[in-house]
Amino acid sequence: MTLEAFADTIVPGEKRSPDDQAVAGASTGGGAVQAGAIELLETPATGLSNALDDYEQALNRHARAYAQEHGLPLDDAVPPFVALPFADRTGLVRTLTGPDHPERELWVLLALFSNMAYDTAAHLHTADAIAAGHPGLTAMGFMDPDADGLWRFSDFSYRRQLAEPHPGTTSTGSPA
Repeated sequence: MTLEAFADTIVPGEKRSPDDQAVAGASTGGGAVQAGAIELLETPATGLSNALDDYEQALNRHARAYAQEHGLPLDDAVPPFVALPFADRTGLVRTLTGPDHPERELWVLLALFSNMAYDTAAHLHTADAIAAGHPGLTAMGFMDPDADGLWRFSDFSYRRQLAEPHPGTTSTGSPA
C-alpha cells in the first residue's frame, strides 16, 4: 500500500474503488499504480525487488517525521505515507528527491520506475499491454501492432523514407 501511494504520487491516477486509500484520486484515468508500478518494482530485473520492504519502512519513517514536523494527524489504520493527504505526499517526495537530500538517489530511482511503468509498460510485452488497455501507452496514443504482432510504419514520420533497409534485413525486420 505504501509503495502504491508513492507510485501514485509520481504519476497520479483515479481511485480504483471508493475505499482505495493508496491511490489518492488526484487525476482522472489510470496512473502508475494502474499501469503496474508494483509489478515492475517486483521484477528482479529492476534490482530493487529485494529492497522493497526497506523502501516501505524508510518511506513510512519519513512520513511519520514529516507529519510530526507539520502537525498532521495520521490515521493509524493505514501506513503513515498512505495517511498523508496527496499534497503532503507530494511535498515529502519533493523533499526526498531534492538535490540536497542524502537519500536522493534511492528515491529518484523509485520514482523513475514508477514513471517507467506508466510510460513504457517495461514489465509487459508491448502488444499485450496495448491489448489490455495499458493506461500510459493508451494516453500516449501508442499504435497497435499489425495483425502479426509486429509494428511497421508505412507513413514515415518525416513524410519520406530516410534510408533504404539494409539488404540483409529479414522479413521480420531484424538485421542480418
